[in-house]
Amino acid sequence: MSQLIEVKVPDIGDFKDVPVIEVFVKVGDTVKLDDPLLTLESDKATMEVPSSAAGVVKEVRVKVGDRAGEGAVVVVLEAAGVAAAPAAAPTPAAAPVAAVPAAAPVAAPAAAGKIELTVPDIGDFKDVPVIEVFIKVGDVIAVDAPVATLESDKATMEVPSSAAGVVKQVLVKVGDRVAVGAVLAVLEGVAAAGATPVAAPTAAPVAAVQAAAAQTPAASASTGALAAGPVATASAAMSHASPGVRRFARELGVDITKVVASGPKGRILQDDVQNFVKGILAQVSSGALAPAGSASAGGGVGGLNLLAWPKVDFAKFGAVESQPLSRIKKISGANLHRNWVVIPHVTNHDDADITDLEAFRVSMNKELEKSGSKLTMLAFMIKAAVAALQKFPEFNASLDGDNLVLKKYFHIGFAADTPNGLVVPVIKDADKKGVIEIAKEMGDLAKLAREGKLKPDQMQGGCFTISSLGGIGGVYFTPIINAPEVAIMGVCKSQIRPVWDGKQFAPRLMLPLSLSWDHRVIDGASAARFNAYFAGVLQDFRRVLL
Repeated sequence: MSQLIEVKVPDIGDFKDVPVIEVFVKVGDTVKLDDPLLTLESDKATMEVPSSAAGVVKEVRVKVGDRAGEGAVVVVLEAAGVAAAPAAAPTPAAAPVAAVPAAAPVAAPAAAGKIELTVPDIGDFKDVPVIEVFIKVGDVIAVDAPVATLESDKATMEVPSSAAGVVKQVLVKVGDRVAVGAVLAVLEGVAAAGATPVAAPTAAPVAAVQAAAAQTPAASASTGALAAGPVATASAAMSHASPGVRRFARELGVDITKVVASGPKGRILQDDVQNFVKGILAQVSSGALAPAGSASAGGGVGGLNLLAWPKVDFAKFGAVESQPLSRIKKISGANLHRNWVVIPHVTNHDDADITDLEAFRVSMNKELEKSGSKLTMLAFMIKAAVAALQKFPEFNASLDGDNLVLKKYFHIGFAADTPNGLVVPVIKDADKKGVIEIAKEMGDLAKLAREGKLKPDQMQGGCFTISSLGGIGGVYFTPIINAPEVAIMGVCKSQIRPVWDGKQFAPRLMLPLSLSWDHRVIDGASAARFNAYFAGVLQDFRRVLL
């Protein structure tokens, strides 16, 4: 039987009425034992309050700006037969950039210009493991910049620098164990122990922000990721964020130094990391930001860290020949990669019975021989696509941020194979043209494509694309959506198959269809109906008159 569990602020030492600066959960969230619930920040320390039980959040009793003390109820969970565990001690997070730690590391006299950064008083802890080292030889660090993170079985502690200077030696590494007074690093600088600490800047100069923005992908203003706040430019250590937020950024592959903070005192919040990712994806989707690196080189997308492309010396395995990619393949490759990464593709497969339509097409071509015109099955498919788009308008649309732009025109693209790669000419206003006119225009555009003479406006404005492998073969495949469209129809070679007509198997000419669609806009039921309707039009072309 389910029960309600009150999660309270545990013993946080000699602190009362501590401000709540972050709340990580909302009603309906499922949390696990020790998941962070909120962050408290006194004038001396920042502490994450972990959950003492697992369950579903039924009530959140605090908000940012509230003050809480030991024993205050922060959330109410519903758990099935799970008793609340003893309250865990809060996890100290990164100290505020401009704050002075309660017990600052002791620095050696600076007479010789050398400053030793030591582990300060960390309470009743000995031989504490070092889990992160933020600095390396040659780094220039400021007062209060994090040097290392220590983690006992009860708490995580960042050790800030007591002085500013250049790192000359780093005397610890991840995995080492240290205690109070252990020397972590040696600086060369002018700040001596006991000197008035210099607060790290809380807002970068305008020029620095603009320079960073020019190099760092950020969200549009609507996402909030460009809100005023400090921009970390040196290292992840300089970014003011709690361990929970840092962990969240690492899980998403986000470089936290590129995230703009919106929290109090320049703190990076979880929402800031989410907005950063949304901004990257929005820019990639709109084409404003191309994936970093070429198709062959691999690399990351904006600030998202992807695995590097493997470097292989292929010649050591045998003879090779290197050929540069054509300009068309370079351009289309980058676009296809972006579309495949950004758009959540789903592909539905179906078959269309085109026995009667093919017989009609052959008979019409005999009549058209004298005029030099020739009907292709693709011309009928373009007309069928128009009919389907008119019946299912969400397929004749494009995403623009949080809005869906429904188009009232019907421009259909078709993939044309050329010696230099695939291009997509567009038949404009296909709803206003007959099948014969469409077939002639397709022939003219395909000829220009093979000769490399297509104009940019002849490849723009498409609403829906058809990619046909009919002249080659295959059964089904997964075509990649041609952004900013939301669907594409892939067609393979038709084949004679035995089809049950209710009484017997009869030979029918069947055309394989593969419809890829954007799951952000279209759902599975709509896609199935679109495919079925498209196939029905090809089976009985009189449907286009309805």
